[in-house]
Amino acid sequence: MTETAVESAAAQSKSQQAYDAVKARIVEGIYTPGYRLVLAKIAEDLGFSVVPVREAIRRLEAEGLVKFERNVGATVSGIDPTEYLYTMQTLSIVEGAATALSAPLIDSVAIARARAVNEEMRECLEHFDPVRFTALNQDFHSVLFEHCPNPHILDLVHRGWNRLASLRSSTFRFVPGRAQESVREHEALLQLIETGADADTIEKAARRHRAATLDAYLATTN
Repeated sequence: MTETAVESAAAQSKSQQAYDAVKARIVEGIYTPGYRLVLAKIAEDLGFSVVPVREAIRRLEAEGLVKFERNVGATVSGIDPTEYLYTMQTLSIVEGAATALSAPLIDSVAIARARAVNEEMRECLEHFDPVRFTALNQDFHSVLFEHCPNPHILDLVHRGWNRLASLRSSTFRFVPGRAQESVREHEALLQLIETGADADTIEKAARRHRAATLDAYLATTN
């Protein structure tokens, strides 16, 4: 590898590190919506020059986590209620279908794994950590929809989850009361799958579960 190539790789590595660091702080709520991202300060904190930090901020802007305001600069984006609405509506449809199609293929081992994750979520309620709860929530639902035999529907589900992540890491940060209900609904979904409920019943339950989180969030914005 030439010296120029080495330097280029090092610059890309620093840009990635800066991206990972800033995104983590947004996801964890250290940088809250509206927080001003001062490039020089972030660069100093990370021990980098401003260049990789600027590249990282541009990537985060493209993902919707950061926005630029005139006379202010880069700030952390809040949730766009309209985009969140559309994403959750779409995800409720495709994830409901994927869960219903997966149900006959989910064995007792997968059920046990999902139930163990849901128990971790229940324990998380005691000292509520919305970021961890959201990560566990995705793990739980992944067990239920990953067996979907239709790759096109599964792709749409993954896109929906990725879109949610770019909007905000944890809706439960805004509606923590919804978390306890979510855990109960998870167990109800597992029982439907365990007892061999028909596809229509499972799909409707999965859609209601997703829609309830959307309704809880929208209630806070009205």
